Amino acid sequence: MTSLPLIPVDPDAPGARRAAMPPQHLADLDLAGRKDLVTKLGESAFRARQVSTHYFGRLVRDPAQMTDLPASSRERLADQLLPRLLTPVRELACDDGATRKALWRLHDGSLVESVLMGYPDRVTVCISSQAGCGMACPFCATGQAGLTRNLSTAEIVDQAVYLAGVAASGKVAGSPPRLSHVVFMGMGEPLANYNRVIAAIRRLVAPAPEGLGLSQRHITVSTVGLVPAIHRLASEDLSVTLALSLHAPDDELRDELVPVNQRWKVCEVLDAAWAYAARTGRRVSIEYAMIKDVNDQPWRADLLGRLLAGKLAHVNLIPLNPTPGSRWDASPKPVEREFVRRLRDAGVSTTVRDTRGREIDGACGQLAAAEDSGTDPAGEMTA
Repeated sequence: MTSLPLIPVDPDAPGARRAAMPPQHLADLDLAGRKDLVTKLGESAFRARQVSTHYFGRLVRDPAQMTDLPASSRERLADQLLPRLLTPVRELACDDGATRKALWRLHDGSLVESVLMGYPDRVTVCISSQAGCGMACPFCATGQAGLTRNLSTAEIVDQAVYLAGVAASGKVAGSPPRLSHVVFMGMGEPLANYNRVIAAIRRLVAPAPEGLGLSQRHITVSTVGLVPAIHRLASEDLSVTLALSLHAPDDELRDELVPVNQRWKVCEVLDAAWAYAARTGRRVSIEYAMIKDVNDQPWRADLLGRLLAGKLAHVNLIPLNPTPGSRWDASPKPVEREFVRRLRDAGVSTTVRDTRGREIDGACGQLAAAEDSGTDPAGEMTA
């Protein structure tokens, strides 16, 4: 059995040990905070709105393009409000350019990943909330790497803003030019970096120039099941979708696949999810990675169906994207289809996730692992 992971303490909690964080960025602050900072620099408060409009409204970060700012102020304002947080290491594309995965190096050398996915009706980005992950799920590349540190609010937001700029540039053929959806399903456990993730969500949904102006209902927050944090999220007055990474309907197997289950059992996690659904009116997404001969048995489909029947829930089956050298593999398609059939027969809404990015180390953490090991992942180098 995999040992129980240590749950990282949110760094904003009283007495928490703080990691070396990046310089402050305008996305760390609300608009009032940005105005205070600008006035301390000896500039007029309205300059904060101008810089924020460039960053969130026009997706511009180059001070040379901010021609509505006095030339004498541009560099200083950009240095204080727009320090570089993400340095591109690799940007790979597949699916005819509809899927683009970015690997970033942070100020302290940590590596994080984010993915842009274009569809005919929307553009979605999957972003990271931590460098690494402390949840230790054995089939996950990020979980096996361990936790380096939590990301700052701005490091989280900047992934979305950067990739929103990629979408706006027209590089994602066949998709709208505007980012519409954000999923917190990249590296890390979002609810273990609670305060900064919530602040990032508020930046993403606030209208420009305060934020990116996305719909709350187009934001999805994934968790392995940190029960107290789920209850806390329900009280935030946000209409985001909760995605619960369940992966097994029984405690015996989930203790192994999702070690935090040793602390909060399946029934406790699901009760927290149903409380979230009742408070927000939002359907819970149940994430379930299909792992060959591990969690794909018909009886487990039946058990899952009984647990979810009549609940405000949707099952998202995920064909496992195996990591190199892993003993875990994806379930065969006939097994997957039978699992789907049994869930639907139980009255549970079920879909199979569209597989994206397999050619570019699509499983979260694979690209960072390849960079650390010095191997060259497949895919088109675009940056």
